[in-house]
Amino acid sequence: MSVLRDYAAAVSQPTLPLASLPSDGIDPARYDEVVDAEGGLRPAWQSLAGLALALTPTELGRVEGEITRFLADDGVTYVRPDTGAQPWQLDPVPLVVDAASWARLEIGLAQRAEVLNAVLTDLYGPQTLLSSGIVPAAAVLGHSGFLRPVARETGADRHPLLLSGTDLGRDADGEWRVLADRVQAPSGLGFAMENRRVISQVLPDLYQQSDPHRMEPYFSALHATLVASAPEGVDEPRIVVLTPGPHSETAFDQAFLARGLGLPLVQGSDLVVRRGRVWMKPTGWPRREPTEQVDVILRRVDAEWCDPLELRSDSRLGVAGLTEAVRRGAVRLVNGLGSGVLENPALLPYLPAACEALLGEQLRLPGVPTWWCGDDEARATVLARVRAGDPGLFVRSIDGSRRELAGMDADDVAARIAAAPHRYVGQEVLPLSQAPVWSGDGARARALIFRAFTLRHGSSYRPLLGGLATVREHPDATPTTKDVWVLKAAEGDADQGLTEIAPLPGGRSAPSVAPRALEDMFWSGRYAERAEDLLRLIITAQQQIDLAGAGRATHTSARVLRDGIHRLAGPGDAADADADFRSLLLDPARAGSTAHAIARLRDALEGVRDQLSGDTWRVFAGIERASRALRASPHAHRTAESAGRMLTVILSLQGVTANMMRDAGWHLIEAGRFVERALQVCHLLQVAVARHETRTERAVLEGVLAASESIVTHRRRYRGAVRLGDVLDLLLRDRENPRSVAFALVELRTHLAAAPASTGSTRPERLLEDLQSLVDGIDADGLTTASDGIRTSLADLLLELTAQLEQLGEAVHELHFESGPPPVALSSLSLIEELMEARA
Repeated sequence: MSVLRDYAAAVSQPTLPLASLPSDGIDPARYDEVVDAEGGLRPAWQSLAGLALALTPTELGRVEGEITRFLADDGVTYVRPDTGAQPWQLDPVPLVVDAASWARLEIGLAQRAEVLNAVLTDLYGPQTLLSSGIVPAAAVLGHSGFLRPVARETGADRHPLLLSGTDLGRDADGEWRVLADRVQAPSGLGFAMENRRVISQVLPDLYQQSDPHRMEPYFSALHATLVASAPEGVDEPRIVVLTPGPHSETAFDQAFLARGLGLPLVQGSDLVVRRGRVWMKPTGWPRREPTEQVDVILRRVDAEWCDPLELRSDSRLGVAGLTEAVRRGAVRLVNGLGSGVLENPALLPYLPAACEALLGEQLRLPGVPTWWCGDDEARATVLARVRAGDPGLFVRSIDGSRRELAGMDADDVAARIAAAPHRYVGQEVLPLSQAPVWSGDGARARALIFRAFTLRHGSSYRPLLGGLATVREHPDATPTTKDVWVLKAAEGDADQGLTEIAPLPGGRSAPSVAPRALEDMFWSGRYAERAEDLLRLIITAQQQIDLAGAGRATHTSARVLRDGIHRLAGPGDAADADADFRSLLLDPARAGSTAHAIARLRDALEGVRDQLSGDTWRVFAGIERASRALRASPHAHRTAESAGRMLTVILSLQGVTANMMRDAGWHLIEAGRFVERALQVCHLLQVAVARHETRTERAVLEGVLAASESIVTHRRRYRGAVRLGDVLDLLLRDRENPRSVAFALVELRTHLAAAPASTGSTRPERLLEDLQSLVDGIDADGLTTASDGIRTSLADLLLELTAQLEQLGEAVHELHFESGPPPVALSSLSLIEELMEARA
């Protein structure tokens, strides 16, 4: 059975269109990307017919499983505001475009980028389009993407548009039409590259036979473009990628782009404007002045959020003063501030005339038919179709959500248009082309949208030979994507048609790490250690429970260890240990649980994803597999088994970080790990504060040694005899035991000494010296004395150690990470509030 042969047979049935496929709104008038009108394969697929038609449901099922595993191992997610991070969806069947078809599209894409650049330059400069009436002023000035603070008659930047994205769809005749322009912060290049990496591995024979244009040269061209875009006189520019943060919708895409280009991924809080220039914040900011100037910013933050001083006052994503730095020409933004006005759908009906006026050419790539309601005739057309209930018309605001008017009846939509006609457009609903999408039991036809990318490289615009195709089951569904293969016209053609890219200049560079990134790394070390130690304690407690039938002593020790867990993670289900442990492993909302620590660990690592190996995300994929297995099984033994699997995966993270460069970031990861390890030992030893009868005491101490991974060392050193004094000496004072407090403090001294702001006499280093003196002076045997069943001296010591370790952690934060008052939105400052009240 061949999946594509069955699909071709279904879509070519004239009397039963898509008879074996769900209709999903697909009708036979749609252009099919694989099958032509006669039922044969289109030219792009004919050269692949042998392998493509051999794809069986079994083979595609295997490929689908491998895709899911590869994407999970790489930590590829798409963040939706309503549901949070969702797994990235990739269909195994690519969108294949032959060279002849692509050549026509490529010309149109290059011209479109050029005309958009010309329009952007005119709108923020001489504004001839507005003064001549070619583009209605209300269509532009009424759009939130038009930023008045950057409009000036003599603009210094003749090429503000360096990278653009274009969403395309085919009409019923198979002609590409522009659905939308994505120029403010076009996303998807990283996702497209990840799709290619995965598909080339799971379908190697098909990929090698097709030999599509590789995408790597395009990334080299992008890097060269960013270097060339630096302000005049800057020979070795410092370039950064500005991201809204790890909770951004396309956080993976941004991190992939930064890592692929070898650029720092920064957030607005990592930058500061001083003397009209943009700088990286130094460690210990604001006590230390910045020294590293930023010359080029590849921004992934929408313009209105980029500067709380001149744009959106409540923004915490941008950099105060960035607009002024741009005006001075001290920093280059890609794309420029204000480019979001080009995403205005009200420009679509006027773009052909603008192209003729600015370039003297006819627009080659038409847009979807659009009517701007600010024009009387267009408004009459839109209102008539709205009142008639025309399903072929889609009405939207020029800068709001596409779903803003969803569910409204015709009268309400008409009233909205009548109240503010310049705010709305009507657009024709295209019968988008369809493509096969693997669904587990066959290929289903889905409507397809293709996002193309165009880069200004050298003196011209160069479209990416490839891109990102998206199919959805319905508009609100999580998108499923396809890799896009553009075939070469001849076997020897250069990939992406780029042969003139010069190699980047050599030489080492040591990019600094922002205080925010150092903080993320410090806490990633702490959360990793916290998760590891709690998993060991859960496993040990479960083993004690499993042995409870052997006698009351073991049963009591299990209760004592569970009490220790609850001191760390809060109260749980006292009656049902298995439910309690499942909650600890699976419930991220339970503060202090393993699931909570792992979730926070991932958040911290997402913030520095550009600096981490791709192997890092295999850790979370492994934990998720163990979690799924635990959720699926009601048996108690599965809890300990899943905890063991999670522990194995968490331990592999140490192997990943062991291969990192020994820079400030790595030292802060290790510092966080050893601060937390010392704290966890102190918390664990709290179970020994209360004295128990001999057999229970022995079982508790053995549990402590097992949970601290020190039981083998103890047995070899003390020949099986378990005394509290020996346990305390091993876990508190022994500098040769990697799980002891003393060992952790020695390691901490090394890692803190390598931190950027350390001098040998800083407060964290002084506190660390005091801690080491305290630990070195411990009399382990003297701590074993109990009064009324409580070892008061041990309890006091553990409390003091815990307090000093927490104080040390706070001192590290104050010295090495950003300090000073937290950012406050301008609109919430008391002075402004007082002025507003006075005016009222």
